[in-house]
Amino acid sequence: MNNVRTVSDTKRTFYSLHTRPVNTIYRRVVEELMVEMHLLSVNVDFTYSSIYALGVVTAFDRFMQGYQPEGDKASIFNALCQAVEANYEHYRHDAEKLLNIAKSLPVQDLVAWLSQTNRLYHDEQLQAELDAIANNPKFKYSRLFAIGIFSLLEASDSEIVKDEKRRTEALNSIAKGLKISDDKLNKDLELYRSNLDKMSQAMAVMSDMLQADRKKREERAKSKPQQIS
Repeated sequence: MNNVRTVSDTKRTFYSLHTRPVNTIYRRVVEELMVEMHLLSVNVDFTYSSIYALGVVTAFDRFMQGYQPEGDKASIFNALCQAVEANYEHYRHDAEKLLNIAKSLPVQDLVAWLSQTNRLYHDEQLQAELDAIANNPKFKYSRLFAIGIFSLLEASDSEIVKDEKRRTEALNSIAKGLKISDDKLNKDLELYRSNLDKMSQAMAVMSDMLQADRKKREERAKSKPQQIS
């Protein structure tokens, strides 16, 4: 009997845990992330790693910027993780730990570590994960893993991700060390950066529309004749 969860099962679980409506603008972001996490979670070659967790957390936080009501974001993220039978506290904890490591390292040391050319042993768990990835010919690469790598570079040195030459060199070195496709890594991150820009632009347009609407309402209120008591 096949007991593998379906996308429908995951969506049903999510909406049973987060019962408030998801803001229309962000619903596609949430559902695409949910489907991506679901498909990885049921793939036999997928193995959880803290870099993947950082990718999930970063993608969610970046694309959900500006979400209203702000208080719903935690509930949405928690439901998202639980819907794919994952622990949201575990994801947040591992993501924060990795970012703290990246912030404490010069970017060249971070790249050397991720590239497996210099074993720094700042964190035995991460070192073990890097070894397992590099030595696993069936490692299930994903866009979310790529975003985790990008987030580490950005945390160590925000300028490196803005410089195409340095960014590409670093990503190619990391891809070679971890034995993953440098072409996929670079393409996925180009798309990620492009989508972030589009989301920022959409939010700016939405903000302008809301301000214009507010101004019109205020002007209408001022133009109404005052009642004489």
